[in-house]
Amino acid sequence: MASSSSAPLRVLTGITPSGTPHLGNYVGSIRHSVRQSVAPGVESFFFLADYHALIKVQEPALIQRSTLEIAASWLACGLDPERVTFYRQSDIVEIPELTWFLTCVTGKGVLNRAHAYKAQLDKNIAKGEDPDADVTAGLFMYPVLMGADILMFNAHKVPVGRDQVQHIEMARDMAQRFNHQYGEHFTLPEAEIDDAVATLPGLDGRKMSKSYGNTIAMFAPRAQLQKQIASIVTDSRAPGEPKDTEGSALFQIYQAFATAEETEALRKAYADGIGWGDAKQLLFERIDLEVAPLRARYEALMNDPAEIERILLIGAEKARSISRPFMADLRYAVGLRNLAAGRDKGGARKAAKVAKPSFKQYRERDGLFYFKLLDAHGATLLQSRGFASPQEAGRAIAALQQQRGAALATLAEQLEPTGPEELRAANEALEALAETTTSTNGS
Repeated sequence: MASSSSAPLRVLTGITPSGTPHLGNYVGSIRHSVRQSVAPGVESFFFLADYHALIKVQEPALIQRSTLEIAASWLACGLDPERVTFYRQSDIVEIPELTWFLTCVTGKGVLNRAHAYKAQLDKNIAKGEDPDADVTAGLFMYPVLMGADILMFNAHKVPVGRDQVQHIEMARDMAQRFNHQYGEHFTLPEAEIDDAVATLPGLDGRKMSKSYGNTIAMFAPRAQLQKQIASIVTDSRAPGEPKDTEGSALFQIYQAFATAEETEALRKAYADGIGWGDAKQLLFERIDLEVAPLRARYEALMNDPAEIERILLIGAEKARSISRPFMADLRYAVGLRNLAAGRDKGGARKAAKVAKPSFKQYRERDGLFYFKLLDAHGATLLQSRGFASPQEAGRAIAALQQQRGAALATLAEQLEPTGPEELRAANEALEALAETTTSTNGS
C-alpha cells in the first residue's frame, strides 16, 4: 500500500555501474547523498542499477568490475549499511515483475517522449539513417524499469539531475494509472533537485563525464591524481598575469572541495597572477586532503570483494523484506491469485470512481507556467511548453476545451512535439471531456 503520512520520508538513490567512479560522481551525488542519509526522519535506499547498465554496456567483465568499484566507493565515502538499505538491483527479483505490471498500464505515447529515446532518434535522423537504428527495447523501456525501481519501495523523494526529472514524472504517471485501475498502492514520487550540489567540469572544461573521456578518477593513486590534474586545460597567460576565475575549470573544481575562505584566497591569487602550475598543485593538495583517507578505505574494500558481496546480499534481504509482501499484494490486486482461495465477496476492491480526462496546471522552478492533459487513467496525453503567466496557460487550456481538434493544430508550437497517435488520443480525450461537461450542464 502507499506509505502513510506518518511514515519516515523515503529517499531512493541509484547509480549505474557502467564505468569507474570519478570526482564528478563524488561531488555531484555520492558526497551529498551520504551526508543526507543520516538526516533524522529519513529512510534511505541506495542501489546499484546493474539492470540499467545492460542497456549500454555489453561487456560482462566491465559490469562486474564497475559494480564492485561503485559499491566500494559508496562504502568508502561513509555509507552505513546498518542505517540505510544498500542493495544490488538485480538481487531484487520483484523489480522485473513490477516492471511488467507497469508496462501493462503505460501508454506507448508516454515512452515515445522519453528524452533518451528521442535523442537517439534525432541522432539517427541527422545521419540519414533509419530512425530506430540501434534502438533496443531496453532503451525504449528504460523509464518503466526506472519507475519500478522507485515505486517498488514507494519512495517519496528521488534525488536527480534536471535531465532526469522527466523520468520521475513518468513514474508518477505510471503510479496514478495503476492506482486508478487497481486501487491505491503506490506513493507518487517527487524529484529532488539540490542546486547547491556542484556539477564538476572535466579536464577539458566540459561537464565531467565518462562519455567525454575527461574525468578525474575518484580514487586514483596520488601520482596518477597529480598527473590528471596537471592535464586540466588552462589558457596561455603566464605567471604574473591576472587570471579569470569565470569559466576556469581548475577554479570550479577547487571550489567544490575548498572552504569559503580557501576559495577566496585562490580567487585573490588568480587576480595576483598565480602561475598555472602552482594553481594545479594547490588543487591537487586540496583534493588529496579530502580523498586520501577515503582512498585507503576504498583500496581495503577492493581487496576484499567477498565483504562487499556479503554487505550487498544482506542489503538485498533487507530490501526484499519490503518487496516480497508488497509484490504479493500487487499480484493479488491484478488478479494473479490462488485459484483455490475463492472469490472476494463483492470483488477484490470497490469499483473505481468513474474518471474523466482532466487538465493539470502548474508552475515550475524556471518561473514559467505549464499544463498537462491527462487521460482518465492519469496518463499524460499532452504536455505544454512554458508560458509567461498563468493567464496565458489558462487561455490555451480554454481553447483546447472549446475548439478541441482545431486548437491542437493552432497551438502546436505551444505543445511538446506529439505524433499522430498522441494527437488522436488527445482529441478523443477532449471530446470526452466536452461531452461530460455538456451532460453535467444540461442535467
